[in-house]
Amino acid sequence: MKMQDKADLCFPHLSNNSCKKPMSPWTEVVLITIVLSSISLLTAALNLLVIISVSHFKQLHTPTNILLLSLAVSDFLVGFLSMPGEIIRNTSCWYFGDCICFLYNCLCFIITAASVGDMVLISIDRYIAICTPLHYHTRVTERRVKVCVCLCWLCSVSYTTLFVKDDFIQLGKYNSCYGECVTVVDYTTGIVDTVITFIAPVTTIVVLYMRVFVVALSQARAMRSHVTAFSLQLSVTAATKRSELKAARTLGVLVVVFLICFCPYYCASLASNDLFSSSSAFVVYYLFYFNSCINPVIYALFYPWFRKTVKLIVTLKILQPGSCAINLL
Repeated sequence: MKMQDKADLCFPHLSNNSCKKPMSPWTEVVLITIVLSSISLLTAALNLLVIISVSHFKQLHTPTNILLLSLAVSDFLVGFLSMPGEIIRNTSCWYFGDCICFLYNCLCFIITAASVGDMVLISIDRYIAICTPLHYHTRVTERRVKVCVCLCWLCSVSYTTLFVKDDFIQLGKYNSCYGECVTVVDYTTGIVDTVITFIAPVTTIVVLYMRVFVVALSQARAMRSHVTAFSLQLSVTAATKRSELKAARTLGVLVVVFLICFCPYYCASLASNDLFSSSSAFVVYYLFYFNSCINPVIYALFYPWFRKTVKLIVTLKILQPGSCAINLL
């Protein structure tokens, strides 16, 4: 009987200080692990394709694509680090110690904050492109966008440092036993975090996109009437506007999917004090992270250049001399 009890512990030699292994049926654990690992691998692979595409091809070095590159980096880290960590935490014991647990939780917070920041920057980019198109190329330059992206990640790191400083002072303070990796966020801190990383950014995104939608609608109507009357004179201008409107629509879909995936997580965090230590949070976490897998699929559906670059990458044509200068648009 004692042998059986010890076999059920994560660290048998620690006896009563050790956590018990998850008691889920073996077949269920294997199935969940295979499915979620596949999603994790797919997320990392798809976002890696986006990163390679925008980084390698010079024609894609535009301000908007730099923002997409930053978002793809955070999504790649979700698939490469965050998702596997959640699988381990919820299907087996945590064997990596309190230090790795702390670093893992920090990275998760940083990645999330950076993703939200990228979404806000994308919304601002589309707002300027649609609402003040004549000033877009002077206000939004590659250099300025790169600075904004760096500031976004720097602010995410700084914010996370303040958010988890108590965990750093005493590693594993919220773990009830050895073999566990949890993060407990008290109600007040959870509300502050929700306001800073969700309510305020989402409000900004929604207001900007409502304005973009109204202006885009009026521009589309104006384009139809003008193109009909002056088709030759306005062909280039009309094509440019159509391109901007299509980009706004695509990124609008990106934002809507982002809201659908993130809302349950923040609603649950407000509703429960112990969300982060509850096993029921597993589904909410993975819906939260699943957004990172959907984003590259949206690019593939709406951006022809992404489909072209994927073919070039898969067929290894990007290794050929001068491949970075290939015309994709």
